[in-house]
Amino acid sequence: MIVAGFLLLAVGAADLVRQFVPRRWIGYLVVAVILLLLGSVSDALLPMLAGLIVGALWIWCMPSERRAPLGFWPAVLLGVLSIGSVVWLGARADAGLIGSVWTLNSPFGDVPFDLAILTLGAAVFLLESSNLVVRAALDGEHTWRPAELRLVASDTVGSIPAASDGVAAEPGHDAAAAGSPVEGATAESASAEGVSAGTPAADPRAGFKGGRLIGPLERILVMILTLAAAYPILAAMLAAKGIVRFPEISRDGETGARAEYFLVGSLVSWVIGLGAAFLVWWAAHS
Repeated sequence: MIVAGFLLLAVGAADLVRQFVPRRWIGYLVVAVILLLLGSVSDALLPMLAGLIVGALWIWCMPSERRAPLGFWPAVLLGVLSIGSVVWLGARADAGLIGSVWTLNSPFGDVPFDLAILTLGAAVFLLESSNLVVRAALDGEHTWRPAELRLVASDTVGSIPAASDGVAAEPGHDAAAAGSPVEGATAESASAEGVSAGTPAADPRAGFKGGRLIGPLERILVMILTLAAAYPILAAMLAAKGIVRFPEISRDGETGARAEYFLVGSLVSWVIGLGAAFLVWWAAHS
């Protein structure tokens, strides 16, 4: 149990540092010191070292600035390691120095230190690390088509004035461009608009920044509601998300790209939240 807690905590904390800390090496150092202290007081140095190693490998396998080279398979491997450590290793009988003074009560009963670390690690992982997993899944399924189509359209608009400069002009276009200064100025303004329109869409994921906040909140709620057995509220929340996004999806046309984006992203996000809840539930009842 403690192994899974340190693995998820190290990975989640490393991704939070990458996203929100300007000087990353300072953030990584702080995370390493905190994990070292937690491992020392809980007699869990080996799980702590495993967490640091897995966190470093995660940063390499799941970059935040570009497409993940291994897709979302590192997340699958991390999930297998976490589930295996909870199922086969179980809870420890002695939590070290902090175990003798640790007391944490909850509506579900006493929470041991190892379970608290696992819950904290799962919650931290659901914040930014899960965003990277969802993004990797979307990249792997090529579901960025709505933004890519906008980028192609803007590039097409921007290529029109290039013909008036004689780079690849068709017959008759040079005369029209040279004989009408107004049209030339219009073409230049269209070119500038095309460049400005194409610049923010250079990364096809630029149109979906709201998911960075919605996704973590949704996964945390899924985890909490599942652990609290509030299944009607959970179902209502998931249904409400589909209702809110239905007008946008209904304008998708024949490609179905937005519907595919919504379904893939939502299902992966829900599976991660439910998986975290299952992990904590199994650990609490083992």
